[in-house]
Amino acid sequence: MKTRWLYILILAIFAHVAPRAAAQSSIPITVQVGKAAYEGDSIPHITMPTLHKHPPLQFRSKSAQRKYNRMVFNVKRTLPIAKLVRTTIIETYELLQMLPESERAAHLKRVEKGLLKQYGPQIKKLTISQGKMLVKLIDRECNNTGYAITKAFIGATRANFYQAIALCFGNSLAKHYDPEGEDKDLERIVRLVESGQL
Repeated sequence: MKTRWLYILILAIFAHVAPRAAAQSSIPITVQVGKAAYEGDSIPHITMPTLHKHPPLQFRSKSAQRKYNRMVFNVKRTLPIAKLVRTTIIETYELLQMLPESERAAHLKRVEKGLLKQYGPQIKKLTISQGKMLVKLIDRECNNTGYAITKAFIGATRANFYQAIALCFGNSLAKHYDPEGEDKDLERIVRLVESGQL
């Protein structure tokens, strides 16, 4: 019963964004190739992705290593969803700007139904810890908390309702991502996953 409310909460984040194809489970390393003029000749110009170098981790115990491995697994599962949220929010915002004021609410309801149909089963399979991580990663990707996004798209009343549900489960849609403090280990894992090193 409790996990059902958390799933509803996570779905609220998806509630008003345009549907897209399902995210890939792995994030590919991309290389940009172009050409540059040099002394009257054109030469290839290749931009490689940033590869992060970190000292090897030293675990104090097997349980600490299992906790780290679980965090890597959770990041690999939730990071594509957070990136999908970012792109769909941008697309929906741009589309809403083109629609007349009278059609926006109806469009958001259609989008919500489509998202629930398309992504509902995927979100329902997330654990509570993955849901908490997803809220943080959405803040990282969108530079806005889940609460601010929900409030912008569906209004303060429903945003407060979803925030209250989140608080019942020890989570908060208004929680900020702190890559230098509390979420330092999470940021390290996210960077390694984004660069394809994990």
